[in-house]
Amino acid sequence: MHIEHMALYVKDLEAARDFFVKYLDGTSNAGYHNKTTGFRSYFVSFEDGARLEIMTRPGVTMYDREGFETGYAHVAFSVGSKERVDELTERLRQDGYEVTSGPRTTGDGYYESCVTAIEGISIEITA
Repeated sequence: MHIEHMALYVKDLEAARDFFVKYLDGTSNAGYHNKTTGFRSYFVSFEDGARLEIMTRPGVTMYDREGFETGYAHVAFSVGSKERVDELTERLRQDGYEVTSGPRTTGDGYYESCVTAIEGISIEITA
């Protein structure tokens, strides 16, 4: 068994797709649009076969991401090495994204950084 894909609602669908393609080497499909409901989505695929569905529709509201709440906390992407973690983290910082931790080695041995990406979504970058 494996996870087929994860899904994420966003307000700015194009900006979200561009983030995952530009920074995390995703490949986007052409998209889907249900003209009746206004629902729109893209599937972004990654080299190892993982897929992320990003979606929007009229009436989507921003989630309050303050503090620790139930639900998914972040999405983690492995970039293959400590050097790549450092490089991508710095690139994101230079492009105006907030680096909330790291790069660092965690207590459980991961080398990672965390970045607040589009719409407050936390992205973890690991070696």
